[in-house]
Amino acid sequence: MKKIKGPSRVKLSLQTTITLLVCTVVVVSLIITETMVIKRVAEDTKNLKAEKAADIARIVSRSAPVIHSLRPEKSSVSDVQAYTRDVQDAAGVEFIVVMDMKGIRRSHPHSELIGKKFRGGDEGTVLRGKEHISVAKGTLGTSLRAFAPVYDNNNRQIGAVAVGILLDDVNHAVSEGRQVIYAGMIFGIAAGIIGAVLLARKIKSILFGLEPEEIAGLLEERIAMLQSAKEGIIAVNATGRIKLVNKEGNRLLQSAGISGNPIGKKIDTLMPGLRLSDVLNLGEPKLDLEQNVNGLAIVTNLVPVLVKEHVVGAIATFRDRTELKELAEQLTGVKLYADALRSQSHEFMNKLHVISGLIAMKNYESVSSYIDKMVEHHQSEAGFISQRIKDPVLAGFLLGKLSYARENKVEFLVDGDGEIPESRDPEVIHELVVIVGNLINNAIEAVGNSEIKRITVRFDYFEQHLSLEVHDTGGGIAEKMQQHIFTKGFSTKGTNRGLGLFHLTQSLKRLNGNAEVFSKEGEGTAFIVDLPYHAKE
Repeated sequence: MKKIKGPSRVKLSLQTTITLLVCTVVVVSLIITETMVIKRVAEDTKNLKAEKAADIARIVSRSAPVIHSLRPEKSSVSDVQAYTRDVQDAAGVEFIVVMDMKGIRRSHPHSELIGKKFRGGDEGTVLRGKEHISVAKGTLGTSLRAFAPVYDNNNRQIGAVAVGILLDDVNHAVSEGRQVIYAGMIFGIAAGIIGAVLLARKIKSILFGLEPEEIAGLLEERIAMLQSAKEGIIAVNATGRIKLVNKEGNRLLQSAGISGNPIGKKIDTLMPGLRLSDVLNLGEPKLDLEQNVNGLAIVTNLVPVLVKEHVVGAIATFRDRTELKELAEQLTGVKLYADALRSQSHEFMNKLHVISGLIAMKNYESVSSYIDKMVEHHQSEAGFISQRIKDPVLAGFLLGKLSYARENKVEFLVDGDGEIPESRDPEVIHELVVIVGNLINNAIEAVGNSEIKRITVRFDYFEQHLSLEVHDTGGGIAEKMQQHIFTKGFSTKGTNRGLGLFHLTQSLKRLNGNAEVFSKEGEGTAFIVDLPYHAKE
């Protein structure tokens, strides 16, 4: 059975949604306001008209011409008629009628109705001495009427005054008030629409033109990226308070003995050694810093977050230094091992070529003699080193370096008293390979342009301490440069150099060792390294 799909739901953009929402709120608010205001305006307009009519009625009822016209010895009707007409024209009302106690008109806008009974049926109250306001239909049509009694000098009621405003005039005044309100409504709606559009565009620009669904997708992707990152990540705001920590960051914090939720706390309080506040103040990144946080060694990168060239926060990425050790081995120790093996392989291939050539010439005696000498030389070197250096890794490494030195036409001497026992900690041998390899490589490079190309490596072991000396016959190091040679990136040999001696110092730190350099220009250089070395039982 085929399933019938319903109509697809139209998705509105953020700008359209905000515009429609704001416009709807503005229109509904204005309609409700208009309904309430117009009703109030209509009531106020009617009340103002009624009060105006009542005031005029009171004034007319107290005027001398009206009082005189209602006395028994009344004056002529024309006097009161002329008076009421003048007041009527001046006040802008529809009619002013003066009547006696029987309701007989003494004045009226239409002279032919003078002497006739007042029409409307609402004059009874005023003839009983009470002011009042009513709406009734008379000879001039339906009107709003205000009544006021007329008293003589003895405070005896002798008649009444009625002041009328046609209801059409009242409704016209109310209509004019409504038109003003409608104009205000139209202006308010227009202003609301313009404001809604501008607001929507502003929000859209702040959100880089992205729709809510796109923002949600990006947020989910960023969260997944942060949480899957192997590095610990901490983000802080401009005041140094932590705003975000990923899973790896929490794990490393817990490894450093920092428990609890770090969000909202000052980074300098939790990790004072991180000094992230310096990055916030200076706005400059700090890369590849080795730091210690409660005994946990970490490698940290600190980067400021800039918005329009203003620092609004910073991000710290860090990893446990021990977890980076494998990478360091690839960059240092493994490279040194590979170089040594490559040299041995190259030397061995050269010897094979010699043997192959002698065999091709059928000079078998020379082949035998060459092989005997080669074996004797190898056994002499290998035997000497293996007798003195008991650790096979270090011994094999030195043999490789002997081949590397011969390849570069450098005389390589290994010296020292006694034997070097095997270390009980394999990590010490790895660090020692890094130290020895960097010193030998530097020494071989140093003697490259010298007349006498010789380097001497001396090992001495005494009471759980190992002393290592590497001497070369190179050109030496200027005194002013000797204090900088262990600095990361410092080199006189070009760019992308200056890492060997820096790694040497890092290895010595981990082994609690130290190094000294003695050099004089034109007389070579000597590096002396001393470090704890515990022999394997």
